[in-house]
Amino acid sequence: MKLNIANPATGCQKLIEIDDERRLRGFYDKRMSQEVSGDALGDEFKGYVFRISGGNDKQGFPMKQGVLLPHRVRLLLSKGHSCYRPRRTGERKRKSVRGCIVQSDLAVLSLVVVKKGEQDIPGLTDTAVPKRLGPKRASKIRKFFNLSHDDDVRQYVIRREIQPKNPEKKPYTKAPKIQRLVTPATLQRKRHRVAIKRRRAEASKEAEAEYKQLLAKRVKESKEKKAERRRTSSMQKSASA
Repeated sequence: MKLNIANPATGCQKLIEIDDERRLRGFYDKRMSQEVSGDALGDEFKGYVFRISGGNDKQGFPMKQGVLLPHRVRLLLSKGHSCYRPRRTGERKRKSVRGCIVQSDLAVLSLVVVKKGEQDIPGLTDTAVPKRLGPKRASKIRKFFNLSHDDDVRQYVIRREIQPKNPEKKPYTKAPKIQRLVTPATLQRKRHRVAIKRRRAEASKEAEAEYKQLLAKRVKESKEKKAERRRTSSMQKSASA
């Protein structure tokens, strides 16, 4: 079985193949997202604690969280389920997935380092891969650089240099578009939206008052007409008598 070990602290990842099944027994019958001690894997993993994050069986079917079985099953999956990407709106499909319990039929088991042990693992804990991209959201940039709301976030965006394929061209820098950035223009747009909403409410109130006034006028006119008709009919009756 191969172990695909990822270390979030350094951004490194390493694939290790272990043929001795006795060293892997500590992972058997464990479920995804459970933490397992790495002491059984060998002396170089002493003190390490790993979290099981997934894996594939020998036919390439992925483990699915929540399927409490140590073998493969066929499930009806729809939008929002893991291990499935719908191609059309509302599409559902029956797909083969593997249960989340670890057994010997797995080809690759994915692990994440939760706690570092005594020794460094070459290629996993001894080197650090720098982050290629910085934060993009305005609040996350403020948190990253410990800024106050008075500071201009646009001055702190992490830019990266790009080397063109053509050696004659000069290198240029790229920066992400800041998301959820509050600028005077956005505040003006918000004020405009609120003003439109207020004007609509006032217009609807005026229209309602005008309608009620007209309705009262019509009701009064109809009452007067009824009274007039009654008066004329009574006069006609008295004249005939």
